[in-house]
Amino acid sequence: MADINLTTTAVSPTTIDRDDLRTRLRQELHDEDSANYRWTDAVLNRHIDRAVRELSAVWPRERKTTAQTAAGSREVSVTLDQLVRVEAVEYPTGEWPPAFVQWQLYGSVLTLLLESAPAAVADVNVYWGQLHAVDATQSTLPTAAEDAVVTGAGGYAALEWANFATNRANVAGVEAAAGYRAWGTAQLRRFQELLDGFGDRARLRVAALFRPDGPAGRDVVQWEP
Repeated sequence: MADINLTTTAVSPTTIDRDDLRTRLRQELHDEDSANYRWTDAVLNRHIDRAVRELSAVWPRERKTTAQTAAGSREVSVTLDQLVRVEAVEYPTGEWPPAFVQWQLYGSVLTLLLESAPAAVADVNVYWGQLHAVDATQSTLPTAAEDAVVTGAGGYAALEWANFATNRANVAGVEAAAGYRAWGTAQLRRFQELLDGFGDRARLRVAALFRPDGPAGRDVVQWEP
């Protein structure tokens, strides 16, 4: 068992929604003539969703779930919908500094790697990352990640259109397909750079948290918004 001071900054749903992101994406793609859209809303939504999933892999929505042990068992049943990863498990709860334990997760069963099983029913706090939700009413994306999602979605949309337009007659000529391919490739390169940056920051935030195979330790961690 190890103790750790953990400060988390929750990301709450905002008033930004998928329509807002799609509008920004159309601006990025210069596809704002509603009478002659190059991409349908459904296609752009699909690219936005893909970029959101990739963003979530490195910067998931921060969640905290309280489950309960069973007397005499190290196994805890947990429901973690759209789980990206578990960051830490706190047991017992209510201590200061918080006490974090080693764990392993298989399916919906979280096993506390303790020498002795809990003697009675007790709370267990699970800190975990979830896929971000972006729909017609809200977004859980951090504000700092919105532009990255637009960048990634733009790259995917441009490459898809370029692949479709190759060897097909189009009013813009074959140069348009090549231009979209080059632009889309550059956008995806930038998107990956942004994801790498988010991932580096996330690794710094959780480096002192418990890994199932890691040694016990004590540290102070600040999770940035």
